[in-house]
Amino acid sequence: MPHHILVADDDPHIREVICFALEKAGMKTQAVADGAAALQAIGRRAPDLVVLDIGMPEMDGLEVCRRLRHTSDVPVLFLSARDDEIDRILGLEMGGDDYVTKPFSPRELVARVNVILRRARPAPAEPTDDRQFAQGKLALAPASHSASFDGKPIALTGIEFSILKGFLARPTHVLDRDAVMANAYAANIHVADRTVDSHIRNIRAKLAAAGCLDAIETVHGVGFRLGRCG
Repeated sequence: MPHHILVADDDPHIREVICFALEKAGMKTQAVADGAAALQAIGRRAPDLVVLDIGMPEMDGLEVCRRLRHTSDVPVLFLSARDDEIDRILGLEMGGDDYVTKPFSPRELVARVNVILRRARPAPAEPTDDRQFAQGKLALAPASHSASFDGKPIALTGIEFSILKGFLARPTHVLDRDAVMANAYAANIHVADRTVDSHIRNIRAKLAAAGCLDAIETVHGVGFRLGRCG
């Protein structure tokens, strides 16, 4: 079945462009003009992904995502007319999966949507995906897309899960930012360093909340490596 995408933006032209591009790529879309309508639409029918404009009036996209994360892990792709670092970081830290700045290429937006959908809804597991990845008390099971620390479940976005899996697959390696993002994004998609850092910060915070205080270590001037996770 085609993926169902909810598009929330107060600009009717932007909504039309995004919906046209996504539908041309074989997806089904629903468009709304404000944050309240977005939450109502999600409550009626959970989409596979939400394209969410940060700068909507009354209830902006960040507030929508904040409320959404109380009840749902649906993937979120943020849109913003500004390229301010603070917007990008806030969006990712609130649980967004990616961030696109206006004006944008519809082709790139569709590519990013496809990347997020692949991570959020993995293809049927191959035999090698039946194995579990573990380090100390941290465990990942790709087949069920589940993560836990010392038996406590950890809710990760699709991209966060893929990044952490990349570390667990090479637990003794130091990974630079390009290697970290290669585990989560298509090779032809550029991702800013701050976006990488935001994802790492989110993973650390979620693991720390579960009791894992040494999940990912920074190797200054080089990149990151997996901690002992004890």
